[in-house]
Amino acid sequence: MIMPTIKFHQDLKVYQKSFDTAMEIYQLSKIFPKEERYSLTDQIRRSSRSVSANISEAWGKRKYEKSFIAKLTDSEGEARETQTWLQFARSCEYINEEQFKILNNQYNQIIGMLVNMISQSQNWCTFSSTDKNKK
Repeated sequence: MIMPTIKFHQDLKVYQKSFDTAMEIYQLSKIFPKEERYSLTDQIRRSSRSVSANISEAWGKRKYEKSFIAKLTDSEGEARETQTWLQFARSCEYINEEQFKILNNQYNQIIGMLVNMISQSQNWCTFSSTDKNKK
């Protein structure tokens, strides 16, 4: 399988989707009650942002396949954690059922993309001889 040429982590669809979804959560979390500021609000913002941050780190470590996989696995874990915080937000009625379903589905898609990248890590971590000459 030939992978498209991607020069920067910002070009990855999974990065773009995770970043955009984290920003949606940020906007929604602005209306969470003040008493949640140091618990649910901080947790859901942190974990949702960590998905993108770990993808960025993975991209920078793709010369080392095991490090690449480890950072993508961290990203997957953060996505799953975010789903749990979303479930709490729904149960506490800070977000409605439709908002929950949309965001939870977006994280299911992100997780699927990450799992595919992990299972095809050799394709992402292989550098051609022309790539090596550019460094």
